[in-house]
Amino acid sequence: MTLREELIAYKERWKAVAEIEQQELLETSMAQKWQQLNAIVALAIRLGIFTPDPSEEEVYLRWGILKEKEIRKHQ
Repeated sequence: MTLREELIAYKERWKAVAEIEQQELLETSMAQKWQQLNAIVALAIRLGIFTPDPSEEEVYLRWGILKEKEIRKHQ
C-alpha cells in the first residue's frame, strides 16, 4: 500500500467514526444529554475550573421571589 493509499484509508476511517458519532448524538435522549452535561459541570466544579457567575445567582433569586409571589396570589 502506498503512502497516498494509507492516507486515504486513514481519512476514510475517521470519516466513518464521525458518521457513527453523529448517529449516536441523534439517538441520545434529552435526559441522557442532561445527565452528561451535569456530570461535566460537576467535574469542572470539583476541578476548580468552573466559577459560577454571581449575576446568574441573582437571576435565580429574583425568579424565586416572583414564583413565591405567584403562589401566594393563588392561595
